[in-house]
Amino acid sequence: MLMTAARQAFSDLIDPKMRGILWKVLGLSLLCLIALWFAIRALFLWLAFPFLANLFPTMPEWTGWITFVLLIFAALGLALGLALLMAPVSAFVAGIFLDDAADHIERLHYPLDPPGTPLPVLTAMKEALKFLGVIILGNIFALFLLLIPGVNLVAFFVVNGYLLGREFFEFAAMRIMTPEAARAFRRERGFTVFLAGLVVAGFVAIPIVNLATPLFATAFMMHIVKHLRMADGLRV
Repeated sequence: MLMTAARQAFSDLIDPKMRGILWKVLGLSLLCLIALWFAIRALFLWLAFPFLANLFPTMPEWTGWITFVLLIFAALGLALGLALLMAPVSAFVAGIFLDDAADHIERLHYPLDPPGTPLPVLTAMKEALKFLGVIILGNIFALFLLLIPGVNLVAFFVVNGYLLGREFFEFAAMRIMTPEAARAFRRERGFTVFLAGLVVAGFVAIPIVNLATPLFATAFMMHIVKHLRMADGLRV
C-alpha cells in the first residue's frame, strides 16, 4: 500500500494542476525570502553603524575596511541562513495551498467519494504554522543529534518520520472526519503512519526536490487515508 501510494503521489506531482500549485508556492516563497533579506539587512545596518560609531567616535579612515568586511560576512551569513530557511518558508506557504492540492487529488483519483471539506481559513493558517513549526523544530532536534556518532542519520529519519507523518496524515484525515476522529484514526494506525512518515522524510532528504515536500506529502497521505478507509470497508 505504501509503495502504491508513493507512486501515485509522485505521478501527481507532475500533473499540470499540481505543477501550477508548486510554481505558486515557489514564487511566493521566493518573494518572502527576498523581503526577509532586505528586512534583516536593514536591521543589521541599523544596529551595526551606531555600534561602530560608539566604538570609534572619531571614525578613523581604516574603520571603513572593518565596515566593508562586516558587510561581506553579514551577507554570506544571511545567504546561508536564507538557504536553510527555503524549505521551512516553502512549507509555510504551501500550507495555504494544501486544500487546493487535496481537492485536486480527490477529484482526480476518487471521484465517486463524497468530496472532503476544506479547512476554514483560520484553521488552514494554523495548520500552515504548525507545518512550519514541525519542520523547524524537527530539524533543529535532528541537527543536535547529528553530533552523536551512529545516531545522526537514524535520528533524522525517526524524528522527521514521526512528526511529518503525524501532521500530514491528520491533515488528510481531517478533510473527511472531525479533528478528534482524525487524531484517533492516526493513533489507531500509528505504525502505518510512521512508516508513511519515513517515506516523506526520505523525500525531505533530497536537496531542491524537498521544496515540493508539502505537496508530495499531501498527495501521499491523501492516498494512504483513502486506502486505509477502503480497507475498512468505508467509501470515505
